[in-house]
Amino acid sequence: MAGPDPASPAPDPAELAERVAAAVIRVPGVVALHPGAYGDVLTYLPGRRLAGVRIGRPSEPVEVGLVVGLDRPIPDVVVDVRAAVAGVCGDRPVDVTVADVREAP
Repeated sequence: MAGPDPASPAPDPAELAERVAAAVIRVPGVVALHPGAYGDVLTYLPGRRLAGVRIGRPSEPVEVGLVVGLDRPIPDVVVDVRAAVAGVCGDRPVDVTVADVREAP
């Protein structure tokens, strides 16, 4: 999957967080995004916070917090989440934390 065009201007972190969240939540086995044990995996958006995705500086990894279902092996879900984030953010490192596991709705 191709990442962003390196010649284009860097996207707004809030917009990037929304796109990452949308891509991650579509990954089979992801039940929900999770803000992390201390509530620090989040991105501030106008008027709200997006829990489960943290977009820091360009030199920092993208952080994703997840709740995964019991229907797929966790390592497989993590591999697919990293691929989904790469589709949005290119080759930027991705830190994935599985904060909880539960039955999918």
